[in-house]
Amino acid sequence: MRFGYGFITCQRHPDEERSDYELYREALELAQEAETLGFDSVWTSEHHFQDDAYMPSVLPMSAAIAARTKRIDVGIGVLLAPFYHPLRLAEDAATIDLISGGRFILGLGIAWLAWEFEALGVPFRQRVRRTEEAIRICREAWSEGRVEPAGLAVSPSPARSGGPPIWIGAQVEPAVKRAGRLADGFMSVDLEPTEFARQVGWAREEADKREHPNFEMSGYWPVFTWEEGNAWEMARPYVHYMAWKYEDSERAKGRLGPPPRPPQLDAETEATLRATCVCGTPEEVVEQIQALRAAAGERFTFVGRFYYPGMDRDTMRRATRLFAERVMPAFR
Repeated sequence: MRFGYGFITCQRHPDEERSDYELYREALELAQEAETLGFDSVWTSEHHFQDDAYMPSVLPMSAAIAARTKRIDVGIGVLLAPFYHPLRLAEDAATIDLISGGRFILGLGIAWLAWEFEALGVPFRQRVRRTEEAIRICREAWSEGRVEPAGLAVSPSPARSGGPPIWIGAQVEPAVKRAGRLADGFMSVDLEPTEFARQVGWAREEADKREHPNFEMSGYWPVFTWEEGNAWEMARPYVHYMAWKYEDSERAKGRLGPPPRPPQLDAETEATLRATCVCGTPEEVVEQIQALRAAAGERFTFVGRFYYPGMDRDTMRRATRLFAERVMPAFR
């Protein structure tokens, strides 16, 4: 089992007073801290034209993290594949893999926000085809032959033979099965163990058909580990903000000014958020992760969402350090 630190998004919470420069500088520092604390990977995530400045350029950030670290894997969870020219994506991913010395993980998603497609001039109905094409072309580009139908050879080659592993982030059954059929790994999104186990079954069924021996099951969950007081009470407003901001993205097109505050949290929404947040004392967090590990099987990367826009940075770092010191050793 492996542990990831994520997702660094550099979002501007309504209470944030620091500049974007300071947020990006901190992002690199957090990646280095994750490596020092013993995490196996560090992850970024992508969206475009958001009013809270959600990170739009994950490839440059991945290269910067790769240059500032020595051991930790550098992953994207996920890059929105339909928005990229596959040949350019293959070149950029190979370059990051070289900078990192073979530590890059290319996580891909088909994207879902219609107005992002409109803004970037990409037909929404082509998102699945464009993602599958990106996977095919990247793999061809990282081989020793030419990429067809362009008839081009792509260089330089990645650090690893065959290139960086490609993982697919997915939620619904056809997309999860696509991950098992085409990718090297599957990334889930903050589900309870029973639902996660169902997704794992879909992905594994397809991966087994092509006899992929090292297919990786993974997922990310909001995580907050604390010893004094009620951990959920401390994490709740920030977990709420992150979840609501994804929903708010539908309405945020062209919004100017500071990002709005989320509405008051109702009991039903809170219960849903709490059910999928890995939260509590170190012992309670270990127990929750054990249930997810049992659902995932032997090859499992647990990516914790330790990066909370708006949270006091000392509190955020202390909770992450407690997780590294008291939770991760239970699985080593």
